[in-house]
Amino acid sequence: MRKKLSAIGNSLGIVIEKPILELLDIDRDTELEMRTDGERLIIEPVRGAKQAKVKAALRRAMPAHDATLRKLAK
Repeated sequence: MRKKLSAIGNSLGIVIEKPILELLDIDRDTELEMRTDGERLIIEPVRGAKQAKVKAALRRAMPAHDATLRKLAK
């Protein structure tokens, strides 16, 4: 399947069709991890122990970077 990026504000996004979301058991509340291997963009749902680690890292990072992240969000 080939896709093109769509403009979303000052960013770009990709639409993931419902059958793929259902196949992977992903909904709008599912946290996704995004990384690259230098040639590919890899997006996967965060589940189980990995999800707990991500949440803990966010709890540590948010207080230190709250103001900067809010500015970026505007």
